[in-house]
Amino acid sequence: MSKIYQFLADGFEPVEALAPVDVMRRAGINVVTVSIMGRAVVEAAHGVKVVADALFDEVDFSDADALVLPGGSLGTENLSACEPLRALLAAANAEGKIIAAICAAPMVFGRMGILAGRRATCYPGCEGELAGAKYTAAAVEQDDNIITACGPAASFDFGFAIVENFCGSEKVAVIREQMRFNDL
Repeated sequence: MSKIYQFLADGFEPVEALAPVDVMRRAGINVVTVSIMGRAVVEAAHGVKVVADALFDEVDFSDADALVLPGGSLGTENLSACEPLRALLAAANAEGKIIAAICAAPMVFGRMGILAGRRATCYPGCEGELAGAKYTAAAVEQDDNIITACGPAASFDFGFAIVENFCGSEKVAVIREQMRFNDL
């Protein structure tokens, strides 16, 4: 079974974290939410409080198949400032593992220099931080092992893109039907 870690920092955008986690768990993927704040309760944007499954310093990430970053301005700045997380992302990228970020969070990848020459998207206005990326303005963009998305409205599609990499398009179609997306 695939194992995906999603990182939470104060100021993250709740829909960008929770919608993809919901989609991935519906697909049967083992998703672990990880606080980088040194405490289990992480305060998202808009005052939403979420209890993370684990604390960063207590997790062995050697079994990670993917690493996921939700956006949110303050959340992105907190993620970007976390050197151990940046080192983990760099190692995962070097190994060709899926790394994914939505909204402002692709700026973390851009600041690390790992988007150079790759197609990427992000929240409008953040593209200047995607150092060397080929900015597409798409809702969701995947270039090899890197998945990026543009913002809250793309949260479900972001989750579906991650699921497709691990479970295939047929599983995504089943989940979309179960969640009534086909009725929209």
